[in-house]
Amino acid sequence: MITLYGSPRSSAGRCIWALEEAGVPFTTKDVDMRNKEHKSAEFLKINPMGKVPALVDGDVTLFESMAINYYIADAYKKELLGTTPAERGLNMQWSFWATSELQGPIIEIFIQKVFMPDDKRDNNVIENNLKKLPDLLSVLNTSLAGKKYLVGDQFTIADINTASVVSICPMIGVDLKAYSNIEGWLGAISDRPAYQKYQAMRK
Repeated sequence: MITLYGSPRSSAGRCIWALEEAGVPFTTKDVDMRNKEHKSAEFLKINPMGKVPALVDGDVTLFESMAINYYIADAYKKELLGTTPAERGLNMQWSFWATSELQGPIIEIFIQKVFMPDDKRDNNVIENNLKKLPDLLSVLNTSLAGKKYLVGDQFTIADINTASVVSICPMIGVDLKAYSNIEGWLGAISDRPAYQKYQAMRK
């Protein structure tokens, strides 16, 4: 059985969601960051970077959430990758865009607002990164026009990887009401049973 290391509230969450979509049995194992379990010799054999998520599936050991999700789809539900070269390309495009372009400013704001005490919070970091988000979200919003999901009417790994980043926006005070296509897309996603199972694990 697959073992996924990491909390549903961490970046391991998108991998849990992918596993639920793929319908494959798995177990999760929390890694105690406060007690430095992620730096233990045992865990470093699984992920030498000392981070979560990490996945063990028989003889396969992987780290990095994007790689894990592509593996899950390829091994257990190939249609999540798309069914044509164009769909697979779009799948990768949006997944990489979400992590290389959108995630950076969102996480910078999240760190300042959630983890930093008031007296150490850097409002310049917050403001500078907030300025980057409208253009990025507009790109996504425009691309979703007339579509249910990022790759047309087919739900794919791209939706998981991108929505897992976009869904942080309300947590950092970014209102998505100006982006009606994004709101509609997130609404369609929230109706999926796998998404609901994943969300239940976050509570």
